[in-house]
Parts: sequence; structure tokens; C-alpha cells
Amino acid sequence: MRFTAMTRGRRGKLAMATAALGIGLLSVTGCGYINPQQTSVQYSASDGTRTDLGPLQLRNMMVVSDGENKAGRVIGAVYNTSSNDVKLTINGAGGSQIQVPVKKNAYVLLNDNTAPAVLSTTGGKPGSVIEVTIREDATNLNAKFKMPVLDGTITDYKQYLPTAEPTSTGTASGTATPSPSSSASATPSPSSNH
Repeated sequence: MRFTAMTRGRRGKLAMATAALGIGLLSVTGCGYINPQQTSVQYSASDGTRTDLGPLQLRNMMVVSDGENKAGRVIGAVYNTSSNDVKLTINGAGGSQIQVPVKKNAYVLLNDNTAPAVLSTTGGKPGSVIEVTIREDATNLNAKFKMPVLDGTITDYKQYLPTAEPTSTGTASGTATPSPSSSASATPSPSSNH
């Protein structure tokens, strides 16, 4: 049997061909090249939705209800990044309305409030998305906002189902918890776990 030694020139060409093949395979797979990176897109990593309205940041907002024409409890977190106390007003279907006061540089967790924020009429069946009007009373800013309607199928939300029919105007009066950061900024990014 006869073996021939590979020359330096052949080894160099073989190494360059292997490297070119490797780069070509990486570009064909599209790892991060064709597909957008999910970490570069802001989204609600929860069942609820999010929005900002002036100094207010609404996070993981949803309505828990048994039916379209039944009462629905609004849960989620409302952050106030301003140096003034403000009030969030949510207007729902059939003239139902709730108000949520939030102290300066603090937040209110509607899930923990002793006085639940309950709309007298949900305006959507569980599994649907309803549109409400939200207003920040200090600056009179308002906007349309969509929130999902959930029922007690998921056991974590069953405890939030309204038990009694509220009046058409309710006020959620919980104590505001101090914000984790002591300085207010135009767009702080609170944790989505709240």
C-alpha cells in the first residue's frame, strides 16, 4: 500500500473549504438571522395586557367574570411614576365605571385590594377581549384599552370572581405600596410579575 503525504497547499485548501462549508451551513439555518429575537420585543408575558397613560403604567390588566352581562372584577397593577397622587378611571360597558387612586411614586395591586375594582357589567364573554376607556384624572388623558375577560376555569382566578352585584360606580380604595425605586422617571420598567 502506498500513502502519499498531503502538502501544505492541500491542507490549507482543505481547511478553507471546511470553514466555508461551516459558514454556509450556519447561514442556511437562519439562527437569529431570519427569525426575530423575542427578547427584543416588548410584550405581556402573562394573561393580561399592558399600556401606559401619562404617568400611569397598567400591567397585567384583565377582567374576571362569569358572563357578558354579569359583573367583572378588574385585576392587575397600576404604577404611578409621577410626584403627584393621581386617579385612574376605567369606563366599561353599560356605563359601568371604577376609580383607582394611586399615591405618588407608588403602585396599587388590584388583586390585593380590600375594596375590589368591580365593573357592574363586563360587556364580554369569558375568553373574549373587551375595550374600555381609561382616563388619568390629573391631566385628563384618556385612551381606549383592551383587556381579556377570564372566568374561574383557571383556579388562580376563581377567587377574583365577583360575588355580589355592585353599583354602577365603584372605587377601588387600596393602600398604595411604595415603589421599589425611589426616583421617578418618564418610563421606568416595573417587573411584569406584579
